[in-house]
Amino acid sequence: MGVFALLTIAVVATAVIWKGSELLEQAAENLSMYYGLPVAVHGAIVVAVGSSFPELSSVVISTLFHGEFSLGVGAIVGSAIFNLLVIPAFSALASERLEATRDIVHKDAQFYIISVLVLFIVFALGATYVPGGTNRAAVLTPTLALIPLATYGIYVFLHQQDTSEHVADETVDVRPIREWGILLVGLVLIAVGVEGIVRAALELGAIFETPSFLWGLTVVAATTSLPDAFVSVRAAKNDDSVTSLTNVLGSNTFNLLVAIPVGVLLSGSATINFLAAIPTMGFLAFATLVFIIFTRTHLELTDNEAYGFLGLYLLFLLWMGLESTGVIETVQGI
Repeated sequence: MGVFALLTIAVVATAVIWKGSELLEQAAENLSMYYGLPVAVHGAIVVAVGSSFPELSSVVISTLFHGEFSLGVGAIVGSAIFNLLVIPAFSALASERLEATRDIVHKDAQFYIISVLVLFIVFALGATYVPGGTNRAAVLTPTLALIPLATYGIYVFLHQQDTSEHVADETVDVRPIREWGILLVGLVLIAVGVEGIVRAALELGAIFETPSFLWGLTVVAATTSLPDAFVSVRAAKNDDSVTSLTNVLGSNTFNLLVAIPVGVLLSGSATINFLAAIPTMGFLAFATLVFIIFTRTHLELTDNEAYGFLGLYLLFLLWMGLESTGVIETVQGI
């Protein structure tokens, strides 16, 4: 199959993902109102998990149907970087003022830092303590996968405490069975679209003789992050900064602590390129610190800071591009 045909498949698959995500987001919002969930929980759990379904699908599909767990990991890490730098920037530029709260910075952002640390520890354990692991490859087992899953359980528990203390403002006229049906249709559309993206990325990688991890880190990551971008930008336009920012942090937390372990559990065990994963995880940690500093300063994200986010993401893409073409060799795994 030619490059043009593969690019066409990728574009059509992206449109399918977009439509499925739109249905999912609308149904999730209506169900949150029906069940009386607070705004922070809606953004950090309901919307975040829903809009993260493309990333989860990329791990499941690439692992089960294509035997490419590394592409799924690349998509998760790349999506996390995209979410932290590009989505808040677009949200800030699309709104008059994108405000943060101390609760977002001190709870959601800090727990997200914990999720990055936990995943790094899991990778390190897979490289040093699991038979077969080396300083070049980390072997992830179902036992190791339970560590991030348990950590996410704590995250959900903390938000559940907020839910138990919350009193809904008003009742809304929502037909829950219909909304659950719409939500399931959205999930199916997203899964179909992700399969198209993953297949196109793998074949393009073979044509250009580049590793699948790199395609997951850039193309698949940006494509599967479109639902998160759609949700956050629309929330920002509606002056709902809390949902806009908590969706980003909640999605990243879900992706790191749930999506990657699910891929490990489905495959029984998985091996990742430790040399390639650690530098990119390091960039993710750096991007996280930049995000926290910028949002904590005056508890808002200005246009200049948004442009700084976009510049940092372009720098990341340039770095990956130079690595893939062999111009520089700072990441040995790529």
